[in-house]
Formats: sequence, structure tokens, C-alpha cells
Amino acid sequence: MLCESCNKNPATVFVRRTVNGVTTEAHLCEECAKERSEWNIVVGPTLSFPDFSLGNLFASLLEQHPASAGVSIGGGMEPCSGCGLTYADFRQQGRLGCARCYTTFREPLQPLIRRLQGDVQHVGKVPRRHKGRARLRHNLDALRRRLKEAIAREAFEEAAQLRDQIKLAEDKLKEGQQ
Repeated sequence: MLCESCNKNPATVFVRRTVNGVTTEAHLCEECAKERSEWNIVVGPTLSFPDFSLGNLFASLLEQHPASAGVSIGGGMEPCSGCGLTYADFRQQGRLGCARCYTTFREPLQPLIRRLQGDVQHVGKVPRRHKGRARLRHNLDALRRRLKEAIAREAFEEAAQLRDQIKLAEDKLKEGQQ
């Protein structure tokens, strides 16, 4: 697809903007996108306009996030034992090297993941055919964990309420299986 502005270069920038319920779209080359100031949306001070990579987006989010400000560029952290990536490399590239990086850089990554996804624990999707049974099981497991924590804290009134909620949830789950 060619740039809608110059009709010469390939369109590498796609911008969709909705203002007052009216959506406008543009397919532009990088040069035309730079020239049109109304499309010049800057995500952060370090994200250069011509480079639209996902890595740079994450890197700019890292630099904007207050929790990552306390972590120095070197991070004072050991490199990942799986791939050798350092936290400084991650901040620069905006990409992790392997699955073990999530464990190695857990502390500074949690605020970023929470900001991007709303939470740090993946909950996934529930198939429609389960009609809420999976959600009931998940809630039941969470209630049981909370009950154990309440007992450990010796919060017995809270534990009694949780016990009653667990009983109701178990009854609902049994009704759905019949």
C-alpha cells in the first residue's frame, strides 16, 4: 500500500484517531507522518518518531514509569541465567530475551506489567460452554486461599464468613454438575 499523502513511498505508519465519535484513518510513509504535525503523537521523551517498534514503546513506558526510576540503568542486578540479558539491555531494547527473564527481573517488571495489563496474574478466558463453572472453581480456589490466610492470622470471624462463602460456592458448583 502506498502513502496516502505522497503516493510514492510505501505506507509504514497507520494512524487511527477518534475525536468526538468521528474516526479518521491515515496510511502514511514515515516522511509524511513526520511532516503532518496533527499525527505526531509522542508516547514519551525517548521514543523517536521514525522508530515505531514495540521494543521502543516498552522502553519509553519503562522510562516514564515511576517504579522503574528507582532502578538504575545497570540495575545492580545479575544478568539472566538463561540468555545473559541484563536489565540495562531490556530497558534499551524493550524486549526480554527468554522466559527466565521474567523471573530474573520480576521486581522491576511487575509495575510495568500491571500498568499494561491491569494485573500481574494472567487469568485467561473461559470457554462459553463451561457456563461459568471454571469461574466458580477459580473463585472457590481463591476463597480457600483466603480462608487459610485468615486462619493463619487468627482472624476467626473473617474465616467463618469465608467458610460460609465456600459452602455456597461448592453448592453452586454441585448444582451445575447435575
